[in-house]
Amino acid sequence: MTVGRRVAPRALVVLAIALGGLLTWVIAGGSGPAGAHGGAPRLAPLDTMPVPIPPQESQFIRDKRVAVKLGKALFWDMQAGSDGRTACASCHFNAGADNRSRNQINPRDPSVAAFSLKGPNADLTAAEFPFHKLANPNDRDSTVVSDTSNVAGSQGVLPSIFDGITLGEPVDDQTFADTDRLFEVGGQPVRRSTGRNSPSVINAVFNFRNFWDGRAQNDFNGVNPFGSRDPSARVGRVNASGGVDEVPVSITNASLASQAVGPPGNDVEMSARGRNLSDIGHKLLSLRPLRTQIVSPSDSVLGADVDDTGRGLRRSYGDLVRAAFRPEWWDSDEAHERDSRAFPLMEFNFPLFWGLAIQAYESTLVSDQTPVDRFLRGDTTALSSAAARGLSVFDGDGDCTECHDGPALTSATVLEVADDGLTELDKAGRARDIGFLNIGVRPTGDDPGVGGLDPFGNPLSGARLGGALNPAVDGAFKVPGLRNVELTAPYFHNGGQGTLRQLVDFYSRGGDFAANPELSPDLDVLDLTEAQKNDLVEFLEALTDPRVRSQSAPFDHPELFVPVGEQTDAAGAIVTNAAGQAVDCFRQVPATGAGGGAPPAPFPAFTGPPCQAAPDLHNPPPVPKPALAATPAGGAPAGAVPAVPVVPAAPGGVAGSVQRPARCVVPRLRGRTVAQARRLLARARCRLGHVTRPRRAGRRRLVVAGQEPAAGSRRVTDARVRVRLRARR
Repeated sequence: MTVGRRVAPRALVVLAIALGGLLTWVIAGGSGPAGAHGGAPRLAPLDTMPVPIPPQESQFIRDKRVAVKLGKALFWDMQAGSDGRTACASCHFNAGADNRSRNQINPRDPSVAAFSLKGPNADLTAAEFPFHKLANPNDRDSTVVSDTSNVAGSQGVLPSIFDGITLGEPVDDQTFADTDRLFEVGGQPVRRSTGRNSPSVINAVFNFRNFWDGRAQNDFNGVNPFGSRDPSARVGRVNASGGVDEVPVSITNASLASQAVGPPGNDVEMSARGRNLSDIGHKLLSLRPLRTQIVSPSDSVLGADVDDTGRGLRRSYGDLVRAAFRPEWWDSDEAHERDSRAFPLMEFNFPLFWGLAIQAYESTLVSDQTPVDRFLRGDTTALSSAAARGLSVFDGDGDCTECHDGPALTSATVLEVADDGLTELDKAGRARDIGFLNIGVRPTGDDPGVGGLDPFGNPLSGARLGGALNPAVDGAFKVPGLRNVELTAPYFHNGGQGTLRQLVDFYSRGGDFAANPELSPDLDVLDLTEAQKNDLVEFLEALTDPRVRSQSAPFDHPELFVPVGEQTDAAGAIVTNAAGQAVDCFRQVPATGAGGGAPPAPFPAFTGPPCQAAPDLHNPPPVPKPALAATPAGGAPAGAVPAVPVVPAAPGGVAGSVQRPARCVVPRLRGRTVAQARRLLARARCRLGHVTRPRRAGRRRLVVAGQEPAAGSRRVTDARVRVRLRARR
């Protein structure tokens, strides 16, 4: 049953956050060596920092290895999106971030909400960067050549309303919008884009809170990103008598889980409006994991479970949940409501499984083998002479370690908060959240950052929530770690800097908007020399882990097709399909095995057109068998799966498998009357089987609400298809 929502008193929220930080600190390993911030050394190898682990994890997860496998499958599975094409990885496929450049712009400015840089579906090029362009990049007071409040975000989905799930169907039932206030070209809606740049998930496990504004809380409530801020959040647990109780949970050290449950139900990022993670579980539990995507047999996590077709896994999501989690969280068919829809326990608790499994997977994404890490461990040959000089600038004249300190190169970590508390005083004596700063990237009014509110009307900022007077939190954003920064352009929360050199110029001139009242006093005009800037860029490039660049274990992954805008005709008009929706342009991200593969093109070159065809959602083509020949010198590393041309599915192909004789191809029946369903089935050489009717339909017209087998299934001639009816609303 639905639990009523109420707002938690601020004092209780602050106490919960503080206790969570203390417990996190103890679990993570106690106090560290003396240094600049929180007892952490100013610079140290990343492998000296313990990976935070939720202390309550064993109460939920019984096999961590399987949980990691489940999390990786969920993270990369395109079937999770309402369109059957959008995964979590769609915005985090390149070094944990997003390097697409077409259809990525969001207007952002709350006062005008208009595109001023370029319009929707446009290509970002190097010429557009930086977004705040100065006549003299060394002087923030020089003439402004151009400026925009627009943001380089990440494209998500077309605007639509969620209507339901047809079991076995990767695309949700949804009603698409005919217009969109912002994201349309010539009156034709296109995929929407997010209002902030996508940060990398690599090394995000060390953050105390996640998202740029810190709204993903350290304590995970099993349902949404807001932890103890949402006292109505409930999960189901089997009790001693076999019934199911709806109970609150608080899993500390789990901001990655809190973050993971946000985007799947967001109507810009992955979802039709009105869908929740239990709906997603209802769908995915009826589908084979990664069914349309190639998975390398040498994948470091998934390889042993690759299906014989070469696409997806043999094991079902239900099997993985049962193996990964303790039975009291899934072993019941008793129905409970979420958003006024009834779900059996495994589906009701799918947000819990989703969050903890993806956190388990992302916790393995630690890039601690950079040249800088090797140097800090004592290998004096690991850095070039220029990078070594850049290190001196970073820790000296550049004053970068004022914020990017400790093994993780950020002050936003679990250990910083555990040692110093959630807040601190800046040099001007103002309270601020540790790890969140206003550095003058944009005027404060463009985006409140951690100075904003949660959905319950409470401040996101711990300083403001705790009652601090005039805290410096508006327009402040999480300090990111810097490993692999060479690969994660564009930079900052607005994606407004396109290169590392532009990033260094920004800091050298003391930021762009010094008039921000909340500007951090840690930001100074540095006036670095050209030689210092060049060396600093060389040092930042030495923060790249070669395994991240080559996408080798643990950063290997399944195949992915990411949308890179909509297709257009010669006149620039959006190409539409028979249903009137924009036709996507896709680019393939080939699967890699443990040995890695070729890196994606760097920003802004990874874009479209030319477009690549994504595999058919119901009948993806067979995977070509690799030739049994020696790898030529300079060839792809072992385990890499080469990009393959996508060809039309062969007649008789079954969901990516080899051809098999089949006569009855089950049609989609949802929304049809019994008479219409019977005619469709006859044309498809199938027959109508058992019909389940609602008990109290009155005289309302009955239509198909569900079917078994699913649409697209292939069966022998005259196979019977069972249907469940509902009264048309």
